[in-house]
Amino acid sequence: MKLEIELVPQGLWRSSLANLFSRSEWDRIRKEQYKKANYKCEICGTEDVLNCHEKWYYDDEKRLQTLTGFIALCRNCHAIKHAGFSMHTEKGKQIFNREELIKHFCKVNNCSKEDFLKHEDEAFEVWSKRSKQKWSQDFGVWNKFIKNSS
Repeated sequence: MKLEIELVPQGLWRSSLANLFSRSEWDRIRKEQYKKANYKCEICGTEDVLNCHEKWYYDDEKRLQTLTGFIALCRNCHAIKHAGFSMHTEKGKQIFNREELIKHFCKVNNCSKEDFLKHEDEAFEVWSKRSKQKWSQDFGVWNKFIKNSS
C-alpha cells in the first residue's frame, strides 16, 4: 500500500518535532522537505497545500519510537495518516469528510472500501495495543536540536 494509516500511541501524542521545535526551526525543516518533494505530495503526487509528516519506526519489543525522517503530504494523505484524529468525531464535530478521505485512500491504493475498512480496523488494533504501553522516543539526528530549540 502506498498510503497507510499511522496511529501514534496515546502516550506519545503531541511529542513531535513540530511541537518541540521553535516555529522557525520547524518551518525550515518542513519547507526543505517540500522543496525535496518538488512541492508535490510524495504519496499521491497532488500539487496541493502540503503538510510535513514525521515518519516513525516502532520497535514493539523495546517500546521505542524512532524518528526516521519526513515526507511532504497533501491534506488528504496527511489526514489519512492521522485517521484517529481527522476521520472521527471530536465533541460531535467531524474534522474531515470521512467518505471523501476513504475515496482518496481507495484511489491512491487502487483498492475497495472494504479494503480500507479492514486496514483501518487493523491500524486501530495496533494502536490500542501500543497505547497500553509506556514508550520511549528517539529523535535520531534531530535529538541534539531539541534542547537548543526554543
